[in-house]
Amino acid sequence: MAYWLFKSEPNTWSWDDQVAKGDAGEEWDGVRNYQARNNMREMKLGDRGFFYHSMKEKAIVGVVEVCAEIHPDSTTDDPRWECVDIKAIGPVKTPVTLDMCKTEPALADMVLVNNTRLSVQPVRDAEWQRICRMAGIDP
Repeated sequence: MAYWLFKSEPNTWSWDDQVAKGDAGEEWDGVRNYQARNNMREMKLGDRGFFYHSMKEKAIVGVVEVCAEIHPDSTTDDPRWECVDIKAIGPVKTPVTLDMCKTEPALADMVLVNNTRLSVQPVRDAEWQRICRMAGIDP
């Protein structure tokens, strides 16, 4: 299993919106960055990810799972853009903020810490474990 981080502006698509979709999940559509798209191309069913609220909150607020592998993005006719579907698994007990990640030495090389603009990014196993502990959830 691989781990990922999905960033969303909560006023556009929030954790509550994701939870409301239930087990059917929702397309992670609208991504127009090649690196983020390529990350989604690497995803497999059952991969887990952190759901991150960007903008003001800047915090990991939940855990999601890939429930459909890469397919055409329904929001465009341009074949270059593809997406996966994700479903909510559960909220974190303690939101993990960007500032918390930046001050944690074990996360110094994390993509989130070094490239805060990338909307879909990989998370290394050790980073996943550490953030889960910080968030008060079982890895």
